[in-house]
Amino acid sequence: MRALRIALVVLVALLAWLQYRLWFGEGGTRAVETLEERVEQQRRQNEGLVQRNAALAAEVADLKSGEAAIEERARSELGMIKPGETFYRVVDDERTEAARPAPAAKPDNGDGP
Repeated sequence: MRALRIALVVLVALLAWLQYRLWFGEGGTRAVETLEERVEQQRRQNEGLVQRNAALAAEVADLKSGEAAIEERARSELGMIKPGETFYRVVDDERTEAARPAPAAKPDNGDGP
């Protein structure tokens, strides 16, 4: 009977040790969840970089293909114009009205309207 108790205690201890390793040990469920989160984060980052690389590759192809892309870039980023062209700047009415000072109010001398 005593040997059965010792065997039972040893088996319970072994089970507790295995459960601890399963949940908290190296390679346990928490470590696996952490690694899965890191893999998913890296996958999202890689997708963004693939899209960025595709956009850059398209831009390089445009720049290599002709002068139109170079001209567009010079106009938009550097503000360049061709010789003989006239530069016009168009300003929205809303902006100009907002920039104007409000008309001064007439002083009230208490006489009424």
